[in-house]
Amino acid sequence: MLVRLLYVSRSVHPETPEHTESILASSREHNLSNGITGVLCYGGGIYLQAIEGGRNQVNALYTQIVKDPRHKDVVVLAYEEISERRFGGWTMGQVRLDKLNPSIVLKYSETAELDPYSVSGKISFALLEELMATASIIGRA
Repeated sequence: MLVRLLYVSRSVHPETPEHTESILASSREHNLSNGITGVLCYGGGIYLQAIEGGRNQVNALYTQIVKDPRHKDVVVLAYEEISERRFGGWTMGQVRLDKLNPSIVLKYSETAELDPYSVSGKISFALLEELMATASIIGRA
């Protein structure tokens, strides 16, 4: 059975390219061997991530994320059974929110700053859908 989990977290450390790249590299390595796909949006110390795959694999990965010392304030925004993957082309696609047109984020929130803590999981997923439609996701595997 396939599931999709959408969560948000805050970075414990100041966001640096090296820090984020280490998260992406470990995600891609782990995800490839576990049949997990997804996308990570980051900016301003916030991570918004959708992960898809088998229920046991996604649940195990989320448990690891909650325990990961690089994350804090980890909150599930949505969890659902799915019939097909939406992010099947990415072992872990990425979106740097600081490189986006702020109007895309503003379309889904009160300000042009990403704050998934203040909107529903449905709204956060709609943002991810728009980022896919505008080819803002990079790192296809």
